Amino acid sequence: MEQPQPSILKEIRPHGTKSFPCAIYRTQFAGKGTLVKHHWHEEAEILYFSGGKFRLEINMESFSIDSECLYFINPGELHSIITESPHRHWEDAVVFSPDLINFDSYDEAQIRLIRPIQNGRLLFPRCLLPGHPAFTPIRSAFTDIMHSFGRTFSEDDSMNDGAVTDDLTCQLFIKSSLLGIFATLSQCQLFVPTEKNTDKRVESIKTILTYIKDNYKEKICISDLAKQINLNEQYFCRFFKKAIGRSPMEYVNEYRIRQARRLLEETDLPVTEVCLECGCSHLGSFLREFRKYTGTTPLQYRKKS
Repeated sequence: MEQPQPSILKEIRPHGTKSFPCAIYRTQFAGKGTLVKHHWHEEAEILYFSGGKFRLEINMESFSIDSECLYFINPGELHSIITESPHRHWEDAVVFSPDLINFDSYDEAQIRLIRPIQNGRLLFPRCLLPGHPAFTPIRSAFTDIMHSFGRTFSEDDSMNDGAVTDDLTCQLFIKSSLLGIFATLSQCQLFVPTEKNTDKRVESIKTILTYIKDNYKEKICISDLAKQINLNEQYFCRFFKKAIGRSPMEYVNEYRIRQARRLLEETDLPVTEVCLECGCSHLGSFLREFRKYTGTTPLQYRKKS
């Protein structure tokens, strides 16, 4: 069975470039399982599903997907995607900073739409289905953005690291398409005023994931994680598993193996050093965990990569 593509918490990497913060992604998975792991970022994201069967989780809320649709992720929202059928599936994503369509001239669009989106006072709609009048023009603009990056996809293609462009003409077409999406959403009155009741559970999970990202090279105990959000260990474990779908230490081990895969792909470090760099003090345990999550050994994985 094909293994899931490696993914890294998106908040630790840029989307696009500093001067043009926009990138496109295609993520694939053959079989049931996690397509995109829990993560968040400061950019907005538009997801397009052409079909298949998925479960999209956003801020502790679950959405079932079994037909063509568009979903919108607001900046800072915790989200993940799970496939729920045995066939090959993929989802396309455009991730961009709202700053990209910022206007120097302080016109009505800037005052009433762009600035409120930048400040979090307006939110994107959660979902659009084919029956909605906004769906077809937004899907068309989304497709134009994907094409403007100069990237075409074969059936087996995936692009988890994202595509960027520094071509002036392409950037102008991308900005034009994004403005078209904003205009359609505004025309259909689909932007939603922010409700000020922040879900503390989401912020707690983000605190834990950030702690793991920053400290995975060190020894991590359940007590270390529970202390970050002032919970006792037993309740913390139940809380984390309900939110993420796996135990805290399973997540830590999985995150370490993802970092090991990245090091094996990008460096020539010996396996023993990769083991230590990922916070694993025992080589035997590291090899067992690596095989558990990848189905192969580190050396075989490096050779295949």
